[in-house]
Amino acid sequence: MRVPLSWLREYVALPQDLPIADLDAAFVQCGLEVDTVEDLRDNVTGPLVVGTVASFEVLTDFKKPIRYCQVDVGEPEPRGIICGASNFAEGDRVVVALPGAVLPGGFAISARKTYGHVSDGMIASARELGLGEDHSGIMVLPDSAEAPNGADARPVIGLDEVIFELELTPDMSHCFSMRGIAREVAHRLGVGFTDPAGLTTEPAATADGPHPLRVDDPLGCDRFATRAVRGLDPAAASPEWLRRRLIHAGMRPISLAVDVTNYLMLELGQPMHAWDLATLKGTLVVRRAAAGEKLTTLDDVERSLDAEDLVICDDTGPLSLAGIMGGETSEISDSTTDVLMEAAHWDPTTMARTGRRHRLSSEAGKRFERGVDPALCRVAVQRAIDLLVEYGGGTVDASVGDIDNRRPTATIRLAADLPSRIAGVSYDTTRVGAALDACGCTWTAEADTLTVTPPSWRPDMTDQADVVEEVIRLDGYDKVPSVLPAAPPGRGLTPTQRRRRHIGRALASAGYVETLTYPFGDPTVFDALGLPADDPRRQVLTLANPIVDAEPALRTTLIPGLLKALKVNVDRGIRDVGLFETGLVFNPRPGWEDQPLPQLPVDRRPTAAELAVADALRPHQPQHLATVRCGHIESDGWWGPGRLGDWSDAIAAARTIASASGVELEVRQAQHAPWHPGRCAELLHNDTVVGHAGELHPSVCDALEVPRRTCAVEINLDAIGFPEVPPGPSISHYPVALIDVAVVVDATTPAAQVASALSEGAGDLLEDIRLFDVFSGEQLGENRKSLAYKLTFRAPDRTLTADETVEARDRAVALAADRHGAVLRGA
Repeated sequence: MRVPLSWLREYVALPQDLPIADLDAAFVQCGLEVDTVEDLRDNVTGPLVVGTVASFEVLTDFKKPIRYCQVDVGEPEPRGIICGASNFAEGDRVVVALPGAVLPGGFAISARKTYGHVSDGMIASARELGLGEDHSGIMVLPDSAEAPNGADARPVIGLDEVIFELELTPDMSHCFSMRGIAREVAHRLGVGFTDPAGLTTEPAATADGPHPLRVDDPLGCDRFATRAVRGLDPAAASPEWLRRRLIHAGMRPISLAVDVTNYLMLELGQPMHAWDLATLKGTLVVRRAAAGEKLTTLDDVERSLDAEDLVICDDTGPLSLAGIMGGETSEISDSTTDVLMEAAHWDPTTMARTGRRHRLSSEAGKRFERGVDPALCRVAVQRAIDLLVEYGGGTVDASVGDIDNRRPTATIRLAADLPSRIAGVSYDTTRVGAALDACGCTWTAEADTLTVTPPSWRPDMTDQADVVEEVIRLDGYDKVPSVLPAAPPGRGLTPTQRRRRHIGRALASAGYVETLTYPFGDPTVFDALGLPADDPRRQVLTLANPIVDAEPALRTTLIPGLLKALKVNVDRGIRDVGLFETGLVFNPRPGWEDQPLPQLPVDRRPTAAELAVADALRPHQPQHLATVRCGHIESDGWWGPGRLGDWSDAIAAARTIASASGVELEVRQAQHAPWHPGRCAELLHNDTVVGHAGELHPSVCDALEVPRRTCAVEINLDAIGFPEVPPGPSISHYPVALIDVAVVVDATTPAAQVASALSEGAGDLLEDIRLFDVFSGEQLGENRKSLAYKLTFRAPDRTLTADETVEARDRAVALAADRHGAVLRGA
């Protein structure tokens, strides 16, 4: 919202010596963010004066007509100035930039020879002066401009203006007008306020309006006022002051009728529409559109209407998308003489939905969807008619149409001390009442309760919190002390938080980078992942109003989001990528589709029974951790070749996660999409599958456009649980005993299971076991392999003898033989 200072002064008794910085601060204290302050006085420096074209000579020896003008600028002799425009005549008053002036953009004016003559200055257009986009001709001053030749032209053309650009929040819809902004500033500075709506006498409604009208949807349109003027001069131009204000406010002047509606929208906040009475066929009807109806709006776009859209029609069909934009047949033309002015109040929710549905934003729509003052309709049409008659002639139709279906404004009851309790500031009743008066509310106090009725221009005030907010804002945010709350003593991080941090540090040390992906996705990605039709991960919850239409599903796995992030990195040239993420997945409760969704109240705390019903339908949300990795694990260089990642690195990442969690995982071969069936492992904790790790299937990599041999891990952290506090380790200073054991087992026997049997058989003396070699060959037999382990033995209280070490080894091999048919190699 652009606020010219001179316009603001009409309604606010601002001191003449008020510094711009103080007014800027007042805006901020009102809750209005000042984006920029544009001082037009700085746009043009140097001599800019009023002049009169005494005579001109048309030079015809060039590609376009050029005029050599003699311009009287209040000096003894006129100045000769070359001008390429032709929209002026002898005797016209113009704006002249003399040598030494600097126009916007750093364009310096000097006397120079051009077209065979010396041009001693420049006759300026509006765009050259930064006053608009009109560059079709130079500025011709109106006859009302009484400044003498040679006088400073800045006050005459509005270059002495200061314009504030405000960023308005949706909850301050009343400030989408000069009326609302002026009221706020006047209260903040403690000066007088003149309500522009009070400068016009509201006419009384008559039995019949100036044109037949019917409102079929009183909920969508609760007020519709009309007034007409006949015999308007279609050639009448808008007055210069009105055109200037529109330009300063960022709008382009068009015609008198249209300019008047735009001006009043800015002044009062009431959008209006001007109809050509000669083009209307039959009764105007406000109704919902019929599905499939078409309307070509003023932006030349044909739109298919929805059954929720509000439209204004006559006998020919829809003429206007109500409250948003008129149709091409509803425009005021150059021959319009009879004008019907309309001011209506439209349902904000309908306006917002219509604008978003059609991706159509307009100044009127912005105001209606935030809420305008329904009490202004008749005032606005009367003000519009007065301006049309004053500047365009014509006769006012005596009829005043007003269909009024407004509902009474609801009152709000709240405890008198609620503002004090919320803000931590002691507000007595007098102080609260002063703020409510400034807001325009009517209120009464009874015992410890306030009953507040918001003004018609504050549709955003609907509950106690809104009243409290207004009291705090109008009394002054700066009066609310900044007090840091006392931090209660805590117990440190929770076990979940500690585990997450430990895992994050461990994975970061292993070369992974943590990322955060969106918890929403496209359910068609499950086809790319190759999930079976009955896979529980396909059972997803979808959002009714998703952020992205193509991604409405709450995730049931972290893998798709991480692969999407990995692809972005690879596409940008980062070939060696390792990512991990910890986050929730959302698994629907069985049978939730058949249960009615509970509607929890918002005006009170739900009961325990209501919360229990809602909780029974709340999806299960376990915390998962996933990693993805592609490219080199070890880079190549002068030291030798590098190493590409493979399934073993995914297993290593899973073991890193388990170690940081303080648990051990059992690893065994499995088949589970989207992993490669021959390079996939399932991860078990206490005989329960908690995740999977390995290389992704090549078809999955191709479908998702990530490099082949990409590895991934996904673990359900909630299924792991938390280990008991381990006892402190006992450190022995006695020497270790090392024995290598090689056993031959079936080729399908997992090495981890053999290691588990060896560890259990060796007993307490075993300190560590490590697989260091896997061998298969003809000498071992078909489908046989050799697993070589290094066993480390140590006693806490003595040096082990050779017999004790060999006995422990034999027990280990015996248990492995009993469980897995292991045979000591070479035996």
